[in-house]
Amino acid sequence: MKEQIITSLLDNDLYKFNMGQCLLHQYADANVVWEYRNRDAASRNFTAEMVEEIQEQVKAFCSLKFTKEELDYLSRSCPWLSKDYISFLSIYHPQYEWFDIKLGEDKQLSLTVTGPQFLTTYCETPVMSIISETWFKMELADDAYASAEEELYKRTDEKIEKLKKGELQLGVFSDFGTRRRFSKHSFDVIIGKFAAATADFNGSAFVGTSNVEFAKKHGIRPVGTIAHELIQTIGQGYPERNPAYSNKFVMDAWHQEYGTENGTYLTDCIGTDVFLKDFDKVNAKLFDGVRHDSGDPFEWGEKLLAHYKSLGIDTKEKTLLFSDSLDFEKAHSIRRAFKDRAKVVFGIGTYIVADTNVKYMNQVLKVVEVNGRPVAKLSDVEGKNMCRDPKYIDYLQRSIKWRMEH
Repeated sequence: MKEQIITSLLDNDLYKFNMGQCLLHQYADANVVWEYRNRDAASRNFTAEMVEEIQEQVKAFCSLKFTKEELDYLSRSCPWLSKDYISFLSIYHPQYEWFDIKLGEDKQLSLTVTGPQFLTTYCETPVMSIISETWFKMELADDAYASAEEELYKRTDEKIEKLKKGELQLGVFSDFGTRRRFSKHSFDVIIGKFAAATADFNGSAFVGTSNVEFAKKHGIRPVGTIAHELIQTIGQGYPERNPAYSNKFVMDAWHQEYGTENGTYLTDCIGTDVFLKDFDKVNAKLFDGVRHDSGDPFEWGEKLLAHYKSLGIDTKEKTLLFSDSLDFEKAHSIRRAFKDRAKVVFGIGTYIVADTNVKYMNQVLKVVEVNGRPVAKLSDVEGKNMCRDPKYIDYLQRSIKWRMEH
């Protein structure tokens, strides 16, 4: 094995811990299957050596446990996390027996994770970080790798200069890029550069990262709330529930877990339009805001603002968090469109941590099965959809269609 990539269980996204507590307390019976997909399979292959290295890196990841210092930090920085949950994390560690990792006949990485979701949820982000870093280090020659890393830092410095000059004004933004980072080292350098420079930004403020380890290291906020996996599991993983009401079940569970804390809801797991059917006045008041992750951001923003207004809610008190395929120019335009009508914030991933002369690793690791039945992600654009079973997609779409029409 090359140098170990994941050396701390805090090297993970904050929303994993937020969802992890909810899953532990309310859905410990949810057994899931995660499936890896390389979205660039037509142009990016894996080798047997790469897969062997990924296996060894995952084994090393599975040897880790949380330290008392790490859990003390997590408890201090996230006061909504309960004492019993922190105690649970003190005995938690990932297990290699959950993984099935091999090279497929199509020269693609075949990787699944199977087990209780309250345990396996912490594997997704670190495993994708491992895959991305391993692929680049083993695919690129030494000089090409060095060139890509140099270009990454060069573009980072150029972005920071534009922010300092006020050429682009983003308002509040954070890093959301752990799973697609070029490498752990470059990620550390880049987050450090933004954290050190933010005081000099003119009209922008870099306030945090989704990565808890590097938020701790660089003295910035860990940020994040919820992901599609929770909506798929709670809303679709139990046969007695109509999946067209997925968001209602999740919002109820979230309020039970956190009350009014920790409230930014992801709208697009089964489509924003059906989400709005459940985003009634109570939920719209209890959640601080909503997150955009697919579809046209301007159309989405206008739709959400109109919905808030229809409920008699002051939109200036609500947050619109944009996190889909952003660069700074796009974020600047979105903020200009909405900044006087709502609190606008951004979670920017690939453009911050993997913008170089080699294309980033376009990959996902998604829940595809809960308690033996298929589940699906049906975003506001078809390209982000994922499901193993076309028959289930048809059932889910018909359920949604019936609800929307009745």
